Amino acid sequence: MKSGWPFRSVLAGTAGTAALTLAYATERRLRPRHTGPLDYDDSLVPGEIVASVMHLPHVTDRGDEELGLLLRWGYGSAFGLLHGLLRRRVGEPWAAGAFGGTLMTATLTLFPLLGRTPPPWRWGADVVATCVGTHFAYAASVATADNAMRRR
Repeated sequence: MKSGWPFRSVLAGTAGTAALTLAYATERRLRPRHTGPLDYDDSLVPGEIVASVMHLPHVTDRGDEELGLLLRWGYGSAFGLLHGLLRRRVGEPWAAGAFGGTLMTATLTLFPLLGRTPPPWRWGADVVATCVGTHFAYAASVATADNAMRRR
């Protein structure tokens, strides 16, 4: 059965989200002495933003964590549509580059703009490295999965 590009792109976004999640798990294993979140995406911040935007009162830390996971998997999957659209408009490798650049721009600007983190130049080097590495894993996996499904 041949599926349309939007469906393939959402599946690619899901694959990318799985890669991002695996990248965090791998880093935790490589840094066993590190406690707490590895970066802001790995913290309660995404859930706090969702709770704030949705005007949810009295959300617990567990609720923030659950909202953050819903955001990661929902947004991460749907964001694959952007890669699919770029792939149709400009082709590869330009689509993957523009997709990764858009992703990093959003990552480095939205949390500070929404008032939940300091600006990126105040982040620790380890936080920046984790942020770039995990998001590279996500973007590369989305592009790879989308392109592989397109070739089938």
